[in-house]
Amino acid sequence: MKALVFRGIGEICLEDVKKPSLNDQYDALVKITTSAICGTDLHFIRGTMGPMESGTILGHEAVGVVDEIGKGVRNLRIGDRVVVPSTIACGTCLNCRRANYSQCDKANPNGPDAGTAFYGGPKMTGPFHGCQAEYVLVPFANNNLVKLSDSISDDQAILVSDIFPTAYFAVDMAHVKKGNLAVVLGCGPVGQFAIASCKLRGVSRIFAVDAIPSRLEMAKKQGAECINFNEEDPVEVIKELTNGSLCDIVIDAVGIDAFAPSHGPAAKKVKDNKKQYEQEVSQVAPHVGSHNNEWVPGNAPSYTLKEAVKLAAKCGTVSIVGVYPPGFNVYPIGEAMNKNLKIVMGNCPHRAYIPKLLSLIEDNRINPLTILTQKKPLDNVIEAYNQFDTRKEGWVKVALIT
Repeated sequence: MKALVFRGIGEICLEDVKKPSLNDQYDALVKITTSAICGTDLHFIRGTMGPMESGTILGHEAVGVVDEIGKGVRNLRIGDRVVVPSTIACGTCLNCRRANYSQCDKANPNGPDAGTAFYGGPKMTGPFHGCQAEYVLVPFANNNLVKLSDSISDDQAILVSDIFPTAYFAVDMAHVKKGNLAVVLGCGPVGQFAIASCKLRGVSRIFAVDAIPSRLEMAKKQGAECINFNEEDPVEVIKELTNGSLCDIVIDAVGIDAFAPSHGPAAKKVKDNKKQYEQEVSQVAPHVGSHNNEWVPGNAPSYTLKEAVKLAAKCGTVSIVGVYPPGFNVYPIGEAMNKNLKIVMGNCPHRAYIPKLLSLIEDNRINPLTILTQKKPLDNVIEAYNQFDTRKEGWVKVALIT
């Protein structure tokens, strides 16, 4: 079968690989009809999320049709249309019974303390072969596949495999409520859905911060008040617009590959942190080489974390769903403590949110397709990755058609 394979930092190849087969009675094989490219995939290829195993099939978002099932899978039939939650969970351990699927005690073969099990990720997440392929092997399939109704299209379903649940999780764990002032840092796919999720919760105002004009324009169409951090200082602008009160809710939808402002008033303020940022980059991506300006890690890993604390109102909440590797230990804890901030974060337990989000789509309470900007055949996956990696204008979310 065709699959996108990781071969080294900055090296991905579309290859013919062996079609997976069932290994366990609780496995299922899914013939993929649609997968997608995610910003998290870029972290993996750039080398900022820990060691990857060469030969790992990339991708963690998929919609497809059940092709085979093990004898222990009793809630699915061959031919069922399904969406694949990005995180893998057994469904029976204590954390799974509490719907904390991203902290399953059994799914990660590295042990119960290893953390989230994830398709197409670093060694610490399994590794499990991913979904940017013609087929994917799904373990614990009775828990890790969600059946789709005929009213949900593949284009809609692919957006609830990861990015919509992740954004909704950010809003949910922050207890966003009617009347809150919120700001979303990063207007990529997760950031766009975070804006939409905040609107669903009834926030009174929502700000959006990024530096890519097309992404800010998409956020503006959702009703966000937009700030380009290469033109304005987000902290000063939001202070002015809120009469100094700042935001009840701050959502970090950026993560480890953050870039500092390159010019404008905000750039002057971070100039003194340049050496610290260089040290952070060398820590999280020590093996990054030259790839012709492709697969370049962010130049300021802790920038968004620091901005989030500055933008939060006293006694506010910072919600972090942009991903950071386990070894990254830079955080402005003193400043956060001095403001009595509540910090919430984590990997999304996708399986817990997917049914609810599918219902929101079916009830026409949200149209996720406004965030899907490109559809490309799997054969063109390398070109699509290059455009997404370099943040080409207009490229927000890319679906791959198998």
